[in-house]
Amino acid sequence: MSEKKQWFENENFWNNYGPIMFDANRWAEAPAVAESVCKIAGLKKGSAILDAGCGPGRISVELALLGMDVTGVDIIQSELDAAKETAEDENVKLSLIKADLRSFSSDKKFDCAVNLYTSFGYCDTIEEDVKILQNIYSSLKDGGWFILENLSRETAILYFTEGEWFERAGKTVLTEFHVEGAWEGLRSKWILIDNKTGQRMEHEFVQRLYSGIELKRILTGIGFSSVEVYGDFDFSPYNEKARTMVIVAKK
Repeated sequence: MSEKKQWFENENFWNNYGPIMFDANRWAEAPAVAESVCKIAGLKKGSAILDAGCGPGRISVELALLGMDVTGVDIIQSELDAAKETAEDENVKLSLIKADLRSFSSDKKFDCAVNLYTSFGYCDTIEEDVKILQNIYSSLKDGGWFILENLSRETAILYFTEGEWFERAGKTVLTEFHVEGAWEGLRSKWILIDNKTGQRMEHEFVQRLYSGIELKRILTGIGFSSVEVYGDFDFSPYNEKARTMVIVAKK
C-alpha cells in the first residue's frame, strides 16, 4: 500500500466538495438504487450488506429503510458522522466503521457488498485498486453478491465532455476534463467559487478508467464464480446505449 496520503483521505476535500457531488438529485435517486440492489442480490429483511465507501450514507440509509442489516465503511470521519446523523433522522440503525478499504477486513461476513456512484479507481496504483476488490471478496459469504457501479473507459468515451459550469450549494462550479494516456484515466479539475464571498478553491484528481472486460477479468481472477456487466441496474445491455457500468459478481 502506498504510504503517502492520497487526496481522497483529505477530510477538508469532502467537507467542501461533498455537497456539490451529493446534490439533491443524487439523494433523490437513492431509494430506487437501493431497491435495485436488493432485487439483484435477492436480499430479504435482515440480510447483511456492506456499503464499501458509504460516504454520507446516501445508499446505506435507504438499504436500512428496506430492512437490511447495513454496515457502512469509509475512510473519512465527517462522512461517517453525516451518515450517522441521517440514519438517526430516519430512525434506522447503521453499523459505521472508519477504515481504509485497502486494508479493511471483517470477521462478519455479508450477503452482499456494494461500491456505488463512481467510488472506485482513485488509488495511485492498480495493485491498490485490486486489493480493495480482494478485501470486498473476503468479506462476503459463499454465494454472496458484489455490485459495483462505476465510470468505465467505455462510458467515459461515450459521454466525454471537456467541461461545464453550473450553480450548486451557493457556489459557482466549473469543471475541466482531460484524458490521461491512452484512455487510461480521466483527469478532473473542479473549481468552486463562493457566490457570497468570491472565495475560490480548486482540486484536481485522476480516476483510473477500466473497461468492463478488464474488471470482469480482475474479479474472476480474484475468485468470483460469475461476473456480468450491465448498462444500468435494470440489467440493460452494456453497449453503446449504456447509461453507466454496473457489474454484478457472485462469490
